[in-house]
Amino acid sequence: MVEQGGGVRVAESAFLVSGMYCAACAGTIESALQQVDGVLDAQVNAAGHRAQVRWDPTRTRPSALVRAVRGAGYDAVPDAAAPARELRRRERRQALWRLFVASFCAMQVMMFATPSYVASGNQIEPDLRQLLNWGCWLVSLPVLLFSAGPMMRNAWHAVRARRISMDVPVALGLLVTFVASSGATFDPHGVFGHEVYFDSFTMFISFLLGGRYLEMSARHRAAEALEQSLAGMPETALRLRADGEVERISVQRLQPGDRVRVPLGAAFPADGRLEVGTTQADESLLSGESVPVLHQPGDELVGGSLNLGGPVVMRVERVGADTRYQAIVTMMRDALSQRPALARWADAWAGPFLWAVLLLAFGAAAVWSVVDPDRALWVMVSVLIVTCPCALSLAAPSALVAATGALARRGVMVQRLDALEALARIDRLFMDKTGTLTEDRPQWAVTERVAGTEPALQAEQAALALARWSSHPLAQALASDPRAVGQAQAFAWAEVREEAGQGLQATDPAGRVWRLGSRAWVRAEPGLAAQGQEVCFGPVGQVQWRFGFEERLRPDARQAVQALQAGGVQVALLSGDDPLRVQAVGAALGLDLAQGGATPEDKLAVVARTQASGQVCGMVGDGVNDAPVLARADVSFAMGHGALVSRVHADAVVSSNRLSDLVMARQLAQRAIGIVRQNLIWAAVYNAACIPLALAGYLPPWAAGLGMALSSLLVVGNSLRLAR
Repeated sequence: MVEQGGGVRVAESAFLVSGMYCAACAGTIESALQQVDGVLDAQVNAAGHRAQVRWDPTRTRPSALVRAVRGAGYDAVPDAAAPARELRRRERRQALWRLFVASFCAMQVMMFATPSYVASGNQIEPDLRQLLNWGCWLVSLPVLLFSAGPMMRNAWHAVRARRISMDVPVALGLLVTFVASSGATFDPHGVFGHEVYFDSFTMFISFLLGGRYLEMSARHRAAEALEQSLAGMPETALRLRADGEVERISVQRLQPGDRVRVPLGAAFPADGRLEVGTTQADESLLSGESVPVLHQPGDELVGGSLNLGGPVVMRVERVGADTRYQAIVTMMRDALSQRPALARWADAWAGPFLWAVLLLAFGAAAVWSVVDPDRALWVMVSVLIVTCPCALSLAAPSALVAATGALARRGVMVQRLDALEALARIDRLFMDKTGTLTEDRPQWAVTERVAGTEPALQAEQAALALARWSSHPLAQALASDPRAVGQAQAFAWAEVREEAGQGLQATDPAGRVWRLGSRAWVRAEPGLAAQGQEVCFGPVGQVQWRFGFEERLRPDARQAVQALQAGGVQVALLSGDDPLRVQAVGAALGLDLAQGGATPEDKLAVVARTQASGQVCGMVGDGVNDAPVLARADVSFAMGHGALVSRVHADAVVSSNRLSDLVMARQLAQRAIGIVRQNLIWAAVYNAACIPLALAGYLPPWAAGLGMALSSLLVVGNSLRLAR
């Protein structure tokens, strides 16, 4: 439920739809949903078989949306794991039964029709030939009424909605074939002649259902793989009470600040930090990283990842929709519910193409009725069947959805499918520095005694213990450093308080007040300048110890930048950090442009100038100040650890935090666009070759059906290469 301006509430629902076979089916369902009172917007994705609906909860309910979909000849269930599995099971079972009936009956019809093909002259008596035709007619009835039933219903609902779907020409061709063959069976001397085509009729339906079953199986495998990978969040958690007892509660009842015990082999129930114990976590679900990640006290833990090291205690920081796990689920569902621009282009052409097919088929029948009246009907049927533009409508969405799934398994979550096209054509990529090219947390590099006589080890213990009370990046870098493990537990502070933007103040066991933070805060001299990235420590008024930090480039930063440059992308550094540090990072990476001290307005201006020059511009960032430029760029990436607002405005989120995945994403996007072009070329070549053959009478109905089914299978199979 989303609350808009003026207190108006708008609900958003996602549904899985079954019974769809083409993009025109999506248009029929959208039309049915938009006719429901209270529906504000409806988008149906043919490749993902998902519907995203925005509706007014004061005027309608989800049950009315499901009834509208069923009234259009399809079925829908909420996009949740259990009903989605049941819908897939029911759809698979029904499709298999229909395919079995069509194939079995096709074999029986062929058995009855074989004598007519092999016999010559009057070797078969007319009454026996008639009996065989009656047998073909009888066996064809289950195929028409049961196996082809969904096609007929979908075509009827499309006609009633005054839309044309791809089932319309198919259903029309099937009905014409069955009616004409029935007329020839019961009245061989009538207007339909004596030739019957029940064998072509049943074979075509078998081929078509076989192709659709294979396409459905591929789609189900992709959905099940994604569902399995996103099923890692546990249902319960072991919460530690204040008295030390453990209680098992639902994860829905967890609150930030709760302490939770996580057994070996269990999944972390929320995002948080490790408090007690050392462990390894399998984070492949969220980042695509197959190697377990070592975590020590103070490290961040991601909900949904598996605890592989041993029993630990964590403190919850984010629950429910705020966790990275739920963010990934939401991003993937939104992406799979979109219809990309390439798919919308194909859909726009599919409608006029179908009308042209109908006119062409009836025109061919009119011409052949003069040239050879006996063949006019069958030429029309072949034209109707062979020109179904399923391959055209599946060309783009099947490839882009397959690429999106492959990227998700590597830890790159695409939120907008259109971004793949821009990513494949990108000319210049701007990258933020801190948290993007460099680690989001600086490294403790140096410890320097400024004054005082306390032993070094005791001073470090005291400072590290105090640093654990703060969430500031420098304090966390100090507290989580491997050198800090085991040291900080030996010192106890009292009366700890934090001054935002300054540091921490606490009282030691002897009653002295100490400070850890900026130099000005410890010295109690406002306006005193810092000396680089540092944290100072000492009693109020005196800096006794200084802890210096340095930025670390991400391990794969150099290789990623070099790979992008080798691929023809101009990489530039655009940061709001100190210009000297930005120039140093730029020089280390070999970048021609490294601009520091850039405000959000400066970043927007640079990107706007780049776009005005005709270049396709990309942006990678992680901070709140990057959100405007991420929204403006042609394609944008946010790092997975970044601010929520930056992740919302980005086209994709690199939850793995690996810059090498940017290179992989661009390469996969280029492959996806290449495969889309291959699919479109194949669809055009197929129609250009088969339509003249059908018009000339060289393509019988059964061959037309086989060609159409194989054409769609080729497109889907070609697209699924991206999922490997």
